[in-house]
Amino acid sequence: MAQHHIHKWHSLIKGEFPGGYDELLADDVIFYSPVVFTPQKGKDLAKLYLMAAGNTFGGDDAKSSNNLNESSFKYTKEVLDGNQAILEFETTIDGKYVNGVDIVTFNDEGKISEFKVMIRPLQAVNIIHMQMQNMLATMK
Repeated sequence: MAQHHIHKWHSLIKGEFPGGYDELLADDVIFYSPVVFTPQKGKDLAKLYLMAAGNTFGGDDAKSSNNLNESSFKYTKEVLDGNQAILEFETTIDGKYVNGVDIVTFNDEGKISEFKVMIRPLQAVNIIHMQMQNMLATMK
């Protein structure tokens, strides 16, 4: 199942998925951020955080284009099983190497019902925290 649906996610981050986040996210999606203690529940909050993350995780090369496709962000490994996908990624932000995983769960309708982001090393967590706060402040 995940093999079919993860293609939609890859298309979305390239800006090639016509329905965007509204089409891909379940109404009751839960987003787990590496820098926010509480889970973010619901499509509107998840969408806000994922958009901010896209602008932040694009790293040094995406500041002007806001396009992950034209950035240092790239998925390096993919593990798919049943309705789950684990996508390892890397990028560079403010000259610091960032490595992490997106853990994505799809519901029976093929929409994302859970999205969890985990990152390392500690310097990356600190940079992401600061930049996500700034990005969310400008988006609200």
